Amino acid sequence: MARRSIVFLLTLLMATSGAAPAQTPDTSPTARKVVLMVKPVYPDLARRVNMFGAVKVWATVAADGSVKSIEPIGGHPVLIKAAQDAVEKWKYAPAPAETRELIELHFTR
Repeated sequence: MARRSIVFLLTLLMATSGAAPAQTPDTSPTARKVVLMVKPVYPDLARRVNMFGAVKVWATVAADGSVKSIEPIGGHPVLIKAAQDAVEKWKYAPAPAETRELIELHFTR
């Protein structure tokens, strides 16, 4: 993937005071640290049609740091699948309880 490398930007968006006007009770008070982040594979179809954009997902993270479930909330279906495949392999730092993390992945050429 020399010339067609993926520029991968990750932003963990957490609802904090004054951040987003709509806050969900399921959000974590603080963002958990990601200890293993797997980058998504840019889908061949997306590359051929010059598709790019952002994907947002809610990840439910167990107390041990493993990702239990992923709920897509925005983005093109082709990119959502690539994002889900990557995020399900992420590992977070342990915490006292299960949390929900809002993750936004950007796919650009």
